Amino acid sequence: MSATPTYNHGKFVWFEHMSPDVARAQAFYEALFGWRTQGVPMGEQTYPLIENQGKGIGGYRKAGPKAPTHWICFVSVADVDATFNAIKADGLRTLQEPAEYGPGRIAAAADPTGAPFAMWHGKEGDPPDGPTPVGGWHWTELWTSDEAKSLQFYQSMFGYGTDTMSTPNGAYHLLTRDGVPRAGLMKAEGHHGKSMWLPYVAVADCDATLAKALSMGATQLFAPVDMAGVGRFCAIIDPLDAPVGIITVAPSVE
Repeated sequence: MSATPTYNHGKFVWFEHMSPDVARAQAFYEALFGWRTQGVPMGEQTYPLIENQGKGIGGYRKAGPKAPTHWICFVSVADVDATFNAIKADGLRTLQEPAEYGPGRIAAAADPTGAPFAMWHGKEGDPPDGPTPVGGWHWTELWTSDEAKSLQFYQSMFGYGTDTMSTPNGAYHLLTRDGVPRAGLMKAEGHHGKSMWLPYVAVADCDATLAKALSMGATQLFAPVDMAGVGRFCAIIDPLDAPVGIITVAPSVE
């Protein structure tokens, strides 16, 4: 008898790189993070599944010619259709209607400030919480043009609580579910001055990974920063124009 699926609603559980050149994106990230790509049959197509240390953590998808290159972050929800319909009823921009997608159900939309994101409900549950392995996704952060508008949306739509702290760059809001931090939110100009979700990958050495990324054609979005109890982190824009964060996690965080 199979175990009952366990869910961590509000957690970002999957990440897809959307670009016009999947092969180029795959080559860059495999060289940078040591990921591997496995072709998984999905209907009449083959899905390029990203594996880190033998576990699936995301994938690559070809974006339309006019679509911006980006990482789209998938948040776990109890009911994809109900959440999508609520977003649609609020008059917000929708990006993908609910659909079966591999071992789960997906939909995508943009928040009130224009940041795109996806919703996911997997048939097999969500990845468990625990220490982030090197090469794994460690944190997800919203850079928004309007803190108040974003907070109201994510609190009401996804049931997040909020813990706010002061930083040298202003207020930083932790979005929590059942007391567990699931994402961050802060006012900041994102890539091209737009609101965006920025996912962070755990690495053994932030500075060495940054140097390697730059040598392969990436550009620096912001320089490495140290934060007590968090780690050392920075962000890059990959050669295809998608922002992504890099973090060496402080031992105490785990």
